[in-house]
Amino acid sequence: MTGKDPKSLIEIARSTGGDEMPEPLDLGARVRELRKARDWTLEQAAGQAGLARSTLSKIENGQMSPTYEALKKLAVGLEISVPQLFTPPEKGQINGRMVLTRSGEGNAQATVTYEHELLAETLTKKQMLPYRARVRARSMDEFDGWVRHDGEEFLYVLTGVIRLYTEFYEPVEMRRGDSAYYDATMGHNVVSVSDEDALILWVTSLA
Repeated sequence: MTGKDPKSLIEIARSTGGDEMPEPLDLGARVRELRKARDWTLEQAAGQAGLARSTLSKIENGQMSPTYEALKKLAVGLEISVPQLFTPPEKGQINGRMVLTRSGEGNAQATVTYEHELLAETLTKKQMLPYRARVRARSMDEFDGWVRHDGEEFLYVLTGVIRLYTEFYEPVEMRRGDSAYYDATMGHNVVSVSDEDALILWVTSLA
């Protein structure tokens, strides 16, 4: 069972907040920028991420679309979260901003265990990343270890029943209307325990 490769480009709003058309964020350029900000060579970054140098080079040059597993390795190697790979760098202070995401118009990112729909995607310099997720996983065996990343996370159950597994607590069953707030550096995974896939809202801090 394999997930779909995430898109390598996502639309973002210009930092001016004006009426200009959104410009695409090049994932390869973003990865290169993050690597150079750490003053790492391709070999050093590839070693940190556990990827082949040639694979990282192809990602940076837009010659291949990384799988979700490769994105996770990159995020771990760069010591950031996967959502931060798709978040442009800060360029200045902006106030009084708003973006509307109509139902079903979020950017879909499918994986083996979840179907994510990124919300407020066109808003730059976000401090939080909101997204809906359809929980496809039915067992912890479907995960390649714990998911963990920088920041804090809020989870709210929209439909169905889930079981939230965390590294330091007993698993908890959650139903519609239940919520949890936790340190995302603690390992965590979510599975559906209802007949249908559960639908949840996640909000992850990016600061």
